[in-house]
Amino acid sequence: MKTIYTISLLILSNVFMTLAWYGHLQFKNITSLKNLGFFAVILISWGLAFFEYIFQVPANKIGYKGNGGPFSMFELKTIQEAISLIVFAFMTTFVFRTEKMGWNHLVGFGLIVLAVYVIFRKW
Repeated sequence: MKTIYTISLLILSNVFMTLAWYGHLQFKNITSLKNLGFFAVILISWGLAFFEYIFQVPANKIGYKGNGGPFSMFELKTIQEAISLIVFAFMTTFVFRTEKMGWNHLVGFGLIVLAVYVIFRKW
């Protein structure tokens, strides 16, 4: 159950992270937001990042072996990075609709999956 909680919270965290880091690039398409100054954009991003941390910190606390969870710190970071790329690719392609997924992206993501395998494999 801790595995499901950890991964679910990391997914939610990464949705907010992607919005905080890249969502402001879409403000030019929103009439009420396109003329915001740099400082206002930073404050909005910080506000979104707050929610990122509301989910990310408990995910790591629940998932960490030292707290009774199933994952080491290396494993938590690897899961977070893989989820981050999956969420980013999904949101960029289907929500922001600014990029197309290319073969090179798929190969790169495949290599990341290979990295996950290497880190999780008990050698």
